[in-house]
Parts: sequence; structure tokens; C-alpha cells
Amino acid sequence: MSRTKSLLLGVFVGGVVSATATLLSAPASGRDTRLKIKDQATEWKELLEGLKRDGLKLKDQLAKTSKESSALIKDLTHEMKRSVIAWKESVEPHQENIKDYLEQIEVSLKELEEKVKKSKK
Repeated sequence: MSRTKSLLLGVFVGGVVSATATLLSAPASGRDTRLKIKDQATEWKELLEGLKRDGLKLKDQLAKTSKESSALIKDLTHEMKRSVIAWKESVEPHQENIKDYLEQIEVSLKELEEKVKKSKK
């Protein structure tokens, strides 16, 4: 048990000596150190509040941009549909003309084939 008391006494004395040495070798007084810690805590708090504000602004901006993008894509889709319909309407009359023209060519080719067959006989 005397060894335990001796060990505890040595730990206690060592702690006191090291605490005294630390306080004596500190570059600033306790009051100055506490003020610096308080100032730094205030700065960190302001920094975190600023980050929070910036994060909320970013979130709002992303939501706004998302809504605007959705509306823009919707408008673009409607415009593309209108363009396709207009293109179809402009091509339709020409399709009939092309079809008629192709039918005439087909008839002409058949007539030509018949003439060629008759001439060979």
C-alpha cells in the first residue's frame, strides 16, 4: 500500500509541477488566452452562420433554377411539337405530288417495257 501512496503522490506532484511549468511558460496570461479563445469562438460561430446562410441561398437558387429549367424544357417540347406538325403540314401536299409523279414514272416504264418487248419480236 505504501507503493500505491508513493505512486499517487508522485503523479500528483508531477501534475502540479507540469501545470506550474505550463502556466509559467505560456506566451500570454490566462485572461489573454481566454479572450483569444472567446474571440476565436465568436469568429467560428460567425463563419458557421455565414456558411449556413450561403447554403440556404444555394438551396433556394437550385430550387429556382430547377423550376426555370422545367418550364424551359416544357416550352421547348411544345415548340418542337409545333415545329414537327408544321413540317408535316408543309410536306404533305408535296407527298401527294411525289406519289403522283412516281406513279406516272411507273406507268411510263411499263409502256416503255412493252414497246421494247414489241420491238424485239
